[in-house]
Amino acid sequence: MASPSASRIKVILDTDIGNNIDDAVCLAYLLAQSQCDLLGITTVTGEPYQRAMIASSLCTIAAQDIPIYPGVDRPLLTPIRQPQATQAVALTNWKHDTDFPRGQAIAFLNHTIRAYPGEIFLLGIGPLTNIALLFASQPDIPQLLKGLILMSGQFEPPGREWNVLNDPYAAAIVYRANVPIHRSIGLEITEQLRMPAAEFRARCTAPLLRPVRDFAEVWFQHQESIIFHDPLAATTIFDEHLCDFTPGTVHVELRDDITLGKTELDRRTQQPRHQVASNVNVHLFFERFFSVFS
Repeated sequence: MASPSASRIKVILDTDIGNNIDDAVCLAYLLAQSQCDLLGITTVTGEPYQRAMIASSLCTIAAQDIPIYPGVDRPLLTPIRQPQATQAVALTNWKHDTDFPRGQAIAFLNHTIRAYPGEIFLLGIGPLTNIALLFASQPDIPQLLKGLILMSGQFEPPGREWNVLNDPYAAAIVYRANVPIHRSIGLEITEQLRMPAAEFRARCTAPLLRPVRDFAEVWFQHQESIIFHDPLAATTIFDEHLCDFTPGTVHVELRDDITLGKTELDRRTQQPRHQVASNVNVHLFFERFFSVFS
């Protein structure tokens, strides 16, 4: 008889959890999603160990022993824009691990993807530094993935999105990689999924969402709403009908500081390597997202 995890979808999450609250919302969704076999979490950008602690607090509430590996703490070439994990101030309210493997995030990604060739979706919802270093050091790894799902870029109109802007040179490496499914959900699509702070607080009644609500208060000190950027990328792994996707080839601008990190989809290419979300069913997204917590 097949093991319970055999029919579930294998996912690794690479995240900059700890600033915008949508990363924590995304992780909560993955932990609650019965179809998800979450093989591990890697953190990226400033204070990756504090980010790992935040991720650990959600895994602890979910009673799931998920491997967590702090990754690279700064971009490849550009100055760091996100040096602190601001939500870490709320960690005292939640039980979490504090001891994580040092300097092993890229090795973990490499080893785990090789252990399950063609089975893993790598979900990137932060700056792409970890993933770029993985792809650059292990050129065959992209082909061993089932797919790469990114909350990344702005495509209609072309523009600069936070994850790409935080490490545009890493993004360029990742978008040059040949992955069987190379899918991006851009800012112009995710911005349609906005929820006022009061409504979000009211809907965070499930045990797994309570620490998320607590971490969200740090975010709500400066914002009046949450946008479900990263959760949309995650939900498309389990229901790709939430969005339509346009094929093409994504280019990342590296030529000058003014447009550095700008992303553009070339739809005219004869051999498209990427899929970019072109719309989202907003009502269905919220229905499917919150249903996993009931």
